[in-house]
Amino acid sequence: MEFSLKFVSYEKGYLVNAMEAVLFAGGEPVEAEKLAALFEITKMEVALVAEELQERLKKKDSSFELCILENAYQLCTKAAYGDTVQKFLEIKRTAPISKAALEALAIVAYKQPVTKGYIEQVRGVDCSGIVNTLLQRELICECGRLDAPGRPILYETTANFLRCFGLRSLKELPGDNSVQLDLKEAAGSIGADSV
Repeated sequence: MEFSLKFVSYEKGYLVNAMEAVLFAGGEPVEAEKLAALFEITKMEVALVAEELQERLKKKDSSFELCILENAYQLCTKAAYGDTVQKFLEIKRTAPISKAALEALAIVAYKQPVTKGYIEQVRGVDCSGIVNTLLQRELICECGRLDAPGRPILYETTANFLRCFGLRSLKELPGDNSVQLDLKEAAGSIGADSV
């Protein structure tokens, strides 16, 4: 069996560690073709590295295992730890959204599309963490860039936002003279992490 020059040039163990790091950081299945392009090796060499990673994870009694999904690889939690991980994820999912995040979300909902700078201007404080959390919870998304110096990112609400608030469209948002949203009730129904 012949190996590519690039494959042979890596230090022993580097590719196994690098593959583990990439799969851990990716979180999703990564195609063998993508790994081959990343490491500049063949798909057959990727399969050899994957076998070595799989063996190493078994030997060191890791909580992870390598899952091979058709032509892709994913680092997964072993079934023995499934209940614990599931409990953690349930706790994480049901934690209510903070009042600060709800305020930022309201700004986006009523004034979209808006920049992070606009949200910060209205709230009077830095909102980087809040915007990132709202993005992670898929309550807002990037929808373009403002045609201004620096080309700041524009944000708008998502279909998930409508679902969480029981709305069919943004037209159903309460107006200035309408009944106000109950912050505690709305925050609890979102099921997002506290910011």
